[in-house]
Amino acid sequence: MLLHDDRLLPAEPVTRGIARRLYAGIRDLPIISPHGHTDPRWFAEDKPFPDPATLFVKPDHYIFRMLYSQGIKLEELGIARKDGGEVEGDPRKIWKLFASNWHLFRGTPTRLWFEHAANTIFGIRERLSADNADRIYDRIAEQLEQGEFRPRALFERFKIEAISTTEGALDALKWHDMIRDSGWGGKVVTAYRPDSVVDPEFEGFKGNLEQFGELTGEDTASWNGYLEAHRKRRAYFIARGATSSDHGHATARTANLTQAECEKLFAKILKGKFSAEDADLFRGQMLTEMAKMSLDDGLVLQIHPGSYRNHNPHLFEHFGRDMGCDIPRGLDYVSALKPLLDAVGNEPGFTVIAFTLDETVYSRELAPLAGHYPALKLGPGWWFLDAPEAMLRFRELTTETAGFYNTVGFNDDTRAYLSIPARHDVARRMDCHYLAKLVAEHRLDEDEAAEVAHDLAYRLAKEAYKL
Repeated sequence: MLLHDDRLLPAEPVTRGIARRLYAGIRDLPIISPHGHTDPRWFAEDKPFPDPATLFVKPDHYIFRMLYSQGIKLEELGIARKDGGEVEGDPRKIWKLFASNWHLFRGTPTRLWFEHAANTIFGIRERLSADNADRIYDRIAEQLEQGEFRPRALFERFKIEAISTTEGALDALKWHDMIRDSGWGGKVVTAYRPDSVVDPEFEGFKGNLEQFGELTGEDTASWNGYLEAHRKRRAYFIARGATSSDHGHATARTANLTQAECEKLFAKILKGKFSAEDADLFRGQMLTEMAKMSLDDGLVLQIHPGSYRNHNPHLFEHFGRDMGCDIPRGLDYVSALKPLLDAVGNEPGFTVIAFTLDETVYSRELAPLAGHYPALKLGPGWWFLDAPEAMLRFRELTTETAGFYNTVGFNDDTRAYLSIPARHDVARRMDCHYLAKLVAEHRLDEDEAAEVAHDLAYRLAKEAYKL
């Protein structure tokens, strides 16, 4: 078998037995996928996926960033260039290049996810290699032509109860409208991601603001009109199922300026004569403004700071944003979040979910904050922190002061559709791994651990994201 039944469970026999029992109780629970970057067009059109390379390799930055690190050009993987320049167009050739370098993924979560999908979805029982690349490609390609491998059929096969995609504030959401009008019962909702009209350093920011005003009929050259434009777009997203907003800022900084200070800062931003400090302050103010809007419209606020985005200027210039070169950096949360928490942190009806790429702040800052403020919850999964060891460390670092119930279950931040059940399976196994240890040490009774395992796998995410 490609997958061992006891993968990721404790090696010690007694603890492993407990983990097995806990996992058996949750392994088949429905999937709540509250945040991700899958393409809503898949579910709207429900067309067959074209080929294995387009399905597995091209949309997955975990895969192509590793290959790039070994000197393989993104053009060789069929990744589209911004200038429309020539890239590899033969999916079989891309697949064989991927297979020939499969050894690079030893010990990585990418291997776990890929082999889970290959085994459980396509019935592959052998490890990928250069020797079997064509055979595995043909087997997957043949199955992709069958109706049960289309996006909606897989949605139901995966037992996805609800999934949230993520769209920018300027998106027309036509694919979500198509899904809604189709009569299909799958729950695919959007999330409001306003970075392009909130971050003054975002490329094309001035033009984005003009389009923002045209979409909403508001004067986005005035502070009050700009805020009203956000309220209207949030309402537009909510009408298409949104239950959350999402913010990928460089830092966790928040601010709570006076009206006059906001107007002065906004005027400086509009003139284009602002410093990096001004831009960071503006982003921080907008996080607090989004939080205040959430008090009115109910959207859950997600903060994804701590990434030096587009760190490689060569890739950004030729391939654009989100091409696998987002690098973690250390952050302060205690001081950074204080203005927002001063404003809304004691509101029990409001939820802000904080993520991080900096594990060092979990026990020192984030867990104590979440263990106090009613509004603050912790999101345990984001890329670089969705490896098995990172999941285990998350529980070890946060449970002491935040417990289990100030976290929100597993959050699969993925563009690769077939990795969703694999990621949830890894998260469920690692939570059972951790809980079994508590039972074995007589710190938790097994019936309590079983209830916690269910909550972490299903209930907490569903309730936190209002899905």
